[in-house]
Amino acid sequence: MKRHFVVNLLSFNAGFVDTAGFLGLQGLFTAHVTGNFVTLGYALVFGTHGVTAKLIALPEFVVVVALARLIGTSLRAAKLPDLKILLGVKVVLLFAFFAVAVRSGPFPDSDSPAALLTGLAGIAAMAVQNAVHRVHFAALPPTTLMTGNTTQATLDVVDLLSGVAGDQTAAIRLRLFRTLAGIVAFAAGCGAAAILYAWVGFWCLGVPVVVGAVSAVVHIKD
Repeated sequence: MKRHFVVNLLSFNAGFVDTAGFLGLQGLFTAHVTGNFVTLGYALVFGTHGVTAKLIALPEFVVVVALARLIGTSLRAAKLPDLKILLGVKVVLLFAFFAVAVRSGPFPDSDSPAALLTGLAGIAAMAVQNAVHRVHFAALPPTTLMTGNTTQATLDVVDLLSGVAGDQTAAIRLRLFRTLAGIVAFAAGCGAAAILYAWVGFWCLGVPVVVGAVSAVVHIKD
C-alpha cells in the first residue's frame, strides 16, 4: 500500500509542478514533453516569449533521464539505495525550482536567464521522477501520462460493464482503482497549483517540495 501511496503523491506533484510552471513560465510544461511541442508552435506563430525554453526542454529531459538511469545503475551496483537517493535528488531540484522562482520571478520574459534556470530546474525534477517511475514503479499507473491513464480507465470500465472472465475481473478492478486514484491525485495537484499560484505566486512551489520529501520518507520506511 505504501508504494501506491507514494505513486499518488508523485502524481499530485506532477500535476502541481506542471500547472505552476505553465502559469508562471509562459506555457512551459515541466512534466509533459508533448505539451511543449504544442506551445512551441504557438510561440513561433504568434511571436510570444518562451521559444528558447521550449526548444531546450526536450533535450534536457532526455539528458536528465539518461543520467538518472546511469546513476541509478551505478548506485545499485554499489549496493546503495538508488531509489532513496534519486528521490532525494528530485527534492533538491524541486527546491531549486522553488528558490530561483521566488527569488527572480515573476518573469515577463520567460527566455531571460533567470526564467530559463527556473524552468530547467523544474524540468530536471520531473525528468528524474519519470525515470524513477519507469524503473521502480513500472507496474503502477504513470504519474504524468494522464491521456494514457484515462484511456486505460475507460477500457477497464467498458470491460467490466460488458463482462469479462471471472478470473480477470479482480485484476481489472484493482487496476481501475489504481488508475483512477492517480488521475484524481494529478487533477488535485493541478487545481491546488492554480488556486495557490493565483494567491501567492511562485511561493506555491513550496508545496511540491514538501510533498516530494514526504514521498521519499514514505518509501524509505517501506
